[in-house]
Amino acid sequence: MATERDYQSLYDRVAALREQVASRLSADLVANPQLADAITKQIDDLLAGVVSADAKAPSPPDKGLAALAGIGPDASKDFGTTRIPPGVEPYDETITSERIMAVGDMYYLFQHEKIGVFRVVQKLQELFRAGTVRLSGGAGAFALYQFDRREVLRYTMRDRIAAYRRVFGYGDGSGPVGSRPNTDFHKLFSHFVHQVTLFWRDKRISDVIRERAYDPSFGSIAIVRRAGLDLRNNLKWLSFGHLNVMRVEVMQLLEEAFKILDADDVKRLFGADNAWDVVEEVLIRYFNERLVTSPRQRMGVTGREVLRWLAQPHILQTTRSQFETLLLEIAEQSEEWLTSAQAMNLAGRTGDARVLPWTHTTPMPMANGYSKRTPGVAGARRAPARSPA
Repeated sequence: MATERDYQSLYDRVAALREQVASRLSADLVANPQLADAITKQIDDLLAGVVSADAKAPSPPDKGLAALAGIGPDASKDFGTTRIPPGVEPYDETITSERIMAVGDMYYLFQHEKIGVFRVVQKLQELFRAGTVRLSGGAGAFALYQFDRREVLRYTMRDRIAAYRRVFGYGDGSGPVGSRPNTDFHKLFSHFVHQVTLFWRDKRISDVIRERAYDPSFGSIAIVRRAGLDLRNNLKWLSFGHLNVMRVEVMQLLEEAFKILDADDVKRLFGADNAWDVVEEVLIRYFNERLVTSPRQRMGVTGREVLRWLAQPHILQTTRSQFETLLLEIAEQSEEWLTSAQAMNLAGRTGDARVLPWTHTTPMPMANGYSKRTPGVAGARRAPARSPA
């Protein structure tokens, strides 16, 4: 059972391991760049093994809520000893510092909120209370009862929606009193992801057109670093307050929800093979919704990995070989996030346009050697603001 302190320490130690390996082998990486791929793979496998082992460890009967809320003899004396689950089973495949990591977990939770996981459990509660489904004394039915009884101790859906609005600018509701929605997050996040994908695309092209093109001398790390620093600085001032505690509580809630959905009596009720099948069946049958489960879940997983990478000091690396080795950790995640977001019409690829004016939501290409006008210049129109998600 991982505590919050163990959870934080694990990723900090893995980050330190990556930097130490890259520092000691920097000369070999120049002569043999493929070594970077092997190093990244081995460290990823070690991390995945630790996460998998923790996920299989038995959880306490109260799912860790009493320790977090300060109730009973097991109440935690400090925040670092509270339990935090590692996450839920990924939709398509198993994939394995503090405040920025909290933002990453909140982004992960937001995507599951958009999928409708919590709405599905709420609908099951309504059907269970009404007696309109064949649930009585099974594991799923008992878990639904406990889920309902503990609801008064948790943050409400309104609290969660307000937090998403404050941190990410997502949604149309009002944020907490005295706060402002972070309307810059989505454009800065998608811009950073786009620059990472462009960097590795340039690397792949250089592999074809030049001898020893994989040598770390092609592509600009300064553009990627600047985009990452802009995003990290944006999140720096928006990750204070109750966000850290909230993400631990809601991660516990998400884990509990999936245990309900994966219970044998609940799966049998809908003829489902796994928890995700139950989610999709309820969304179709009772909400008549168009399913976006796979791209949304992958955006949550890959987006959290990108933000976790930003939480570490990798972005401050100035040595090209070390920077490229560390950046390789999120190369595929960035490509997958951008592809999923593009499929959802939430982001787009802008080719070679790399400059992101503060007054635009997308990079501006060059026209006849001069950049296009930006809002505020005579004759330019300002596009109406809207939530990207």
